[in-house]
Amino acid sequence: MGYIEPAPIKDKANPFESMMSRFNIAAEALGLDEQVYNVLKSPSKQVSVSLPITMDDGSIRVFEGHRVIHSNILGPSKGGVRYAMDVHIDEVKALAAWMTWKCAVVDIPYGGAKGGIKCNPREMSAGEIERLTRAYTNAMLDVFGPDRDIPAPDMGTGPREMAWMMDEFSRAHGMTVNAMVTGKPLVLGGSLGRTEATGRGVMVSALAAMEKLNINPYHATVAVQGFGNVGSHAALLLEERGATIIAVSDISGAYYNEKGINIKAAVAYRDGNNGTLEGFKGAELMDNASDLLVQKVDVLVPAAVEDVIHSGNVERVQAKLIVEGANGPTSAEADKIINEKGIMVAPDILANAGGVTVSYFEWVQNRLGYKWTRERVNRRSDRIMKDAFDKVHETSLKYNVPMRIAAYIVAIDKVASTYKYRGGF
Repeated sequence: MGYIEPAPIKDKANPFESMMSRFNIAAEALGLDEQVYNVLKSPSKQVSVSLPITMDDGSIRVFEGHRVIHSNILGPSKGGVRYAMDVHIDEVKALAAWMTWKCAVVDIPYGGAKGGIKCNPREMSAGEIERLTRAYTNAMLDVFGPDRDIPAPDMGTGPREMAWMMDEFSRAHGMTVNAMVTGKPLVLGGSLGRTEATGRGVMVSALAAMEKLNINPYHATVAVQGFGNVGSHAALLLEERGATIIAVSDISGAYYNEKGINIKAAVAYRDGNNGTLEGFKGAELMDNASDLLVQKVDVLVPAAVEDVIHSGNVERVQAKLIVEGANGPTSAEADKIINEKGIMVAPDILANAGGVTVSYFEWVQNRLGYKWTRERVNRRSDRIMKDAFDKVHETSLKYNVPMRIAAYIVAIDKVASTYKYRGGF
């Protein structure tokens, strides 16, 4: 039986509209000039391409690819490239805008971008994925560049795909250009500490928020939805700092252990089991994986996909603190109820910015031709994340708004101020 396109989820929020609803609230609170508002609400460039690829069986399939640059006013645009069947232009536009705000929140000199190819990499061979990656890079030769737009890994991509991108771009330019992409293998100029960087930023944000809420990490319970790169590293690092991880989930389901899951054992099992927790004996398989989101815990870390906390389940969320490891895991409709319940949220554009921070470090090292130690990378990243959290928290108190809106205010104010100084519109 061939692939059947799933029916759309009727109540699933449009990610771009969700982003804009938060943007509008923050812009109003900030008193943003209408002219600047009109500039910032729209992407500066959208590129969509068709990519004909020869498959292993000799047939030719045409894949749909996108790259959206939301802004490059702070510097070259930066953002991942995801390979997934649900990639669509509104999602890419939203993620590109989120990257603009994310870079501005942590005060690094990048604008925001995002890319994606509509495909299922799990059903493709390594050769097919390589040909697709190289074709996409060729199609974006006029977009990508270390001083223009810098791609990175995202859902469905990793160091392997970044190596192919770097190689294809370098071949086209007749020289090695390792700074045109981040998230590369170490031997090609990747940075130490990059793999765990996003999860580490989640941990720093969680600890900073727990301090504000007077939650002792050694007495804290945590649930992590999504046990991929971000979620598993966040869980590991929080466990190292005393927290008890009572629930985790991945594509195989959700796993619960009231006494605490041994995260090192869970990671080792996953890595030796084709990348999933299926059959893991260190916790009980929950009847309904979505029940993880409504467990009574101190900290909930949604680290998978968009809109997992929504109008249909937000009333049952019991966490005292939500730290968003994923991009857009909370729908805009759920925000009001979360705020009414008094739940603090460390929002995505703050909490998961550790990844782009260390990507920036990788780019700097490539430009310098000099590698930093893991300790230096972690120390500088932790400082940037903690400073950013403190600034967002101060802004939250100053404007009397939730942390999410405060993060948008910090970001929009920085980008808008830069526009005013640079002019040009």
